[in-house]
Amino acid sequence: MKALTLTKQPVTPPVTARVMGIGASAGGLAPLEQFLASVPPHSHMAYVVVQHLDPNHKALLTELLQRVTSMSVREVTQGMTIEPDCVYVIPPNTELSVADGLLNLAQPMEPRGLRLPIDVLFSSLASAKGEQAIGVVLSGMGSDGTLGLQAIKAVGGLTAVQQPDSAQFDAMPKSAIAANCVDIIAPPGELPARILSCLEQVPELGTPDGLSAEPGAEPELESTPLQRILYLLQQRTRHDFSLYKPSTLHRRIERRMAIHAIATLALYADYLQRNPQEIDLLFKEVLIGVTSFFRDAPVWQYLADTALPELLARQPREPHLRAWAVGCSTGEEAYSLAMIFTEVRQKLSQAHDVTLQIFASDLSPDAIATARRGHYPANISNSVSPERLARFFTPHGDGYRINSDIRDLVLFAQQDVVLDPPFTRLDFISCRNLLIYFDHSLQRKLIPLFHYSLRTGGVLLLGSSETVGRHTKLFAPMQSKLRFYQRVDSAHSSETRLPIKSFPPLSWIAKEHPVSSSSTSSQKTDNLQAAADQVLLQVYAPAAVVVNDEGDVVYISGRTGKYLEPAAGKANWNFHAMVREGLRTPIARALRQAANQSEPLQLQSLQVQLPGGGIQSVDVTVQALREPTALRGMKMIVFRDIASAHARSGNKNPSKTAAQQVQAAELQQFQDEIQTLREENRASQEELQSANEELQSTNEELQSTNEELTTSKEEMQSMNEELQTINAEMQTKLDDLALAQSDMNNLMNSIEIAILFLDQNLNLRRFTDRASKIISIRKGDLGRPLSDLTTSLQYPELMDDALNTLSTLAFSEKQITTTDDRWYTVRIMPYRRLDNMIDGVVITLLDITETKELEQALRKDLKS
Repeated sequence: MKALTLTKQPVTPPVTARVMGIGASAGGLAPLEQFLASVPPHSHMAYVVVQHLDPNHKALLTELLQRVTSMSVREVTQGMTIEPDCVYVIPPNTELSVADGLLNLAQPMEPRGLRLPIDVLFSSLASAKGEQAIGVVLSGMGSDGTLGLQAIKAVGGLTAVQQPDSAQFDAMPKSAIAANCVDIIAPPGELPARILSCLEQVPELGTPDGLSAEPGAEPELESTPLQRILYLLQQRTRHDFSLYKPSTLHRRIERRMAIHAIATLALYADYLQRNPQEIDLLFKEVLIGVTSFFRDAPVWQYLADTALPELLARQPREPHLRAWAVGCSTGEEAYSLAMIFTEVRQKLSQAHDVTLQIFASDLSPDAIATARRGHYPANISNSVSPERLARFFTPHGDGYRINSDIRDLVLFAQQDVVLDPPFTRLDFISCRNLLIYFDHSLQRKLIPLFHYSLRTGGVLLLGSSETVGRHTKLFAPMQSKLRFYQRVDSAHSSETRLPIKSFPPLSWIAKEHPVSSSSTSSQKTDNLQAAADQVLLQVYAPAAVVVNDEGDVVYISGRTGKYLEPAAGKANWNFHAMVREGLRTPIARALRQAANQSEPLQLQSLQVQLPGGGIQSVDVTVQALREPTALRGMKMIVFRDIASAHARSGNKNPSKTAAQQVQAAELQQFQDEIQTLREENRASQEELQSANEELQSTNEELQSTNEELTTSKEEMQSMNEELQTINAEMQTKLDDLALAQSDMNNLMNSIEIAILFLDQNLNLRRFTDRASKIISIRKGDLGRPLSDLTTSLQYPELMDDALNTLSTLAFSEKQITTTDDRWYTVRIMPYRRLDNMIDGVVITLLDITETKELEQALRKDLKS
């Protein structure tokens, strides 16, 4: 598939070897052997193996893996150069990373149970190799490798895991699969072929088989197939990717094509049309984002030391700060901002009364759902300090949950920054590493949009590779290196106008529930009485709204501006978001009560703040509607203003005094009841406070115990993984020894020489079958002293000669006869081990009877 314009260059730069990182833990030796045994001898790739090893035990992994592959297997040393068709194995008690074509070793900083060496390797591969990085996770416990695979996938690399049901321990493969960051799932023996097949489908940039482009040039969109793919994406997801950079789109599409072994864009477009679920997978592929807590530490340090304190100290100071995290992904950056704000507000005494509302938006519904849960894996301890973990997080399950005080500062919403209206009246916008995926026309549109959304003096934060471009009249640099910009007022510039035409009409994004009118209302009011009634209803009827079960406004009657106000930001026609303070709580309670009764609820003398200042007393009626059918299930809210006291003073009602007395009596009764309820409530509060303190104390003790148990569990799990690895290595060695012993037994039994092996005490250790015909021994005699054995040899000095050889290391050789007139050469030699230690003697008995008989015959012939 040609995604770039071919250039005619006679010389192409050399291609560096691809590097494949392979991570394994408990039960990983067998799949590692199966994987490497299936790798072709000349794949032109380097393989870096990381396994959880016991830091105090010499690893045998290098020599064990060398037996199954013809490639060179080496244990890594500091600064080792990466060469193709080689396997590199991590040494014990180290962390391994890749940088500038070299392998670097470092001492782990974390305690033994919290080390994540696979994540360290994969993350360095993603940074060093980018799209050429490959990560493979095999059998193991825990979740090591998941974050690393996410980093590789985010930069366009290839990720693979062992099929869980083929793994002895499936926790690591399952963790990666659950994180939606895996391209290939297969048994270890099939993974190399699947990976190489994918690589053959995607040509490498800068290689003779690949495509090259002029510097800075963007590949052109292919006409029909790519447009079909974008159309299918837009039809299913509502999101238009036509303004994304073509290079980004091609890269993501090529990855999906390689996984399905599809050669052309046209065939892939047909595949998408037949398989809607593939559209969802492609959508997620395009939206892959990289995020972590406090990513790029200098940025957050500048925000905490300079940018945020300046926002809090500006005059006139706003009591409520508003921030927007654009493209928040799974929420780490939004929560990081909330934590930084909490820390800065605590340091600045003049800012204790300032509140912060963070709006965090992203295109991916899965990412927003994860962010709302606020639950993150245990390995966030790599980016979050222990102090912040203890202050802002609570251990939960196998990870951490964000505390409620930080969670309440962030409002997450699924939003397309290109299509949907922006949040407004903001003090801070963070849009990091999002603009790099858009083409220049869309970038030029979003920068003015951010300017419109910010208040005067507001701060814009961009990614390390992003700038405001030519919009220097809209933003002034605060810290250019860290990409902090401050809004500049430019009232006369046409660039400051909000591009309203780019957003869909309000009727498209609002929830509209049409109410069918009755036939009588549709009739024309041509007569005078009907026209007058209509004018009276419009002018003098009280203001009212009709809402559905979810609180969305479906109909408005009269002037409701004193009671309702559209909320800032994205258009929202929900009654609870629009109603003014003073009315929200009592009306919400009345709406819940009205659903269960037929009579209308009356709310008397509610106080509402008017837009121009002042207080207005309002009577509110809430009634559930059951007729006509079109309004069934909805509720009507009617507002009636109450005249002020001086306006009512002119009314000379003779029963006014009596009515006031009745009202005063009722008021006194209500006050007495309220007082009683307050006392009961105070007593209950004291009891609850006491119980809460006891529960809090118990909870702290349990929390401390839980932390200790969690630490112990992690240490035990790490030790268990290391022991599993050692056990696998030892089992392999035992198999080798068993095979060697079988070879030795077959060798000894196949030779026609009688041999006895004795230990240092001259006890029988081993013998050949031939020796049992000369000396009366059997297998049950192993361990018996030589002196206890019965022999046909006429050699009473055998014991003494063996002792002499053991003490002097001198060889002994004698020709001895047996009781059945056979001759043997008896040779006694010291038993020397591989470490050059003497550990007994070896006695060989060679039958020389025929030689002796021949010798005697020759002597007779000579005498005769």
